Amino acid sequence: MNSLLAAIPPREKIQSIEKPETKPPSEAETIAGLQKIVSSSRLGTFLQCRLKFYYRYVAQIKKAKTAALFLGNAVHETLKAWNKTRWKENRLLSLKELHDEFSRAWEEQSKEEPVNWEGEEEAEKLTGWRLLETYMRQYGLYLAIKPEAVEVPIEADLGNHGLPKLVGVLDLVQQRRVVDYKTSGTTPKEEQSAHTHEVQTCTYAVLYREANGQRELGIELHSLVKLKNPKLSIIELPPMSDSQETRLFHLMEAYVEGLERKDFVPSPGFGCMSCEFFDNCRRWS
Repeated sequence: MNSLLAAIPPREKIQSIEKPETKPPSEAETIAGLQKIVSSSRLGTFLQCRLKFYYRYVAQIKKAKTAALFLGNAVHETLKAWNKTRWKENRLLSLKELHDEFSRAWEEQSKEEPVNWEGEEEAEKLTGWRLLETYMRQYGLYLAIKPEAVEVPIEADLGNHGLPKLVGVLDLVQQRRVVDYKTSGTTPKEEQSAHTHEVQTCTYAVLYREANGQRELGIELHSLVKLKNPKLSIIELPPMSDSQETRLFHLMEAYVEGLERKDFVPSPGFGCMSCEFFDNCRRWS
């Protein structure tokens, strides 16, 4: 026993052979990496405001999570657990199991990144649960359908188009339709949603076709609306058209070219009021 103990190096020696901390990538290296891989969130942020993209993905400035984003993430994680149980176990969670999943998602997120609730955490948590109850009640007719995929990461090599690799995660696929979940404070309008979410829905269509070798039958936006009486809004969109795919590829070209030029300029507008980088932007020159 003593000989075994003697063979163990003292703590100082252990520390001396530890690997040195890896040096963070330079700005040029970060930009080069971003040019090789693109997602709908990266592309959408770049098109919304290039300076915001710079702060988030190049400078990687961390900002506190908002209450709305926290709630949306908890709802999303709960729906993921619900759908994975349908997919993998071919059964439905009970309402109690669903509530347990929601509570777990809420607590785990609280440990990772606390939010300043200003005394409203319990009210917000109740809102999140009421959204889930509403979804189960209003969409229950379709919940017994077994999903084809849940939260599956997919990538599409678009090198033959001179474009970077496209990556993404599909919330839910069933009956050849891609379903994306959202939480909202207002009821979305179909035409506006089709336009404002086109980058996201088209990237999902490209990824679906890459994974399945066939066209999707459509894309559905399932919005859980945070009203006094919560509601579910489902917007059904047709398959991506050829012109939409062409437009998406042109936007991706602009993304690559903009990064090459380091074209990180602000886009002042109404969206600035809710931007987490508002103060940083005001100091930009």
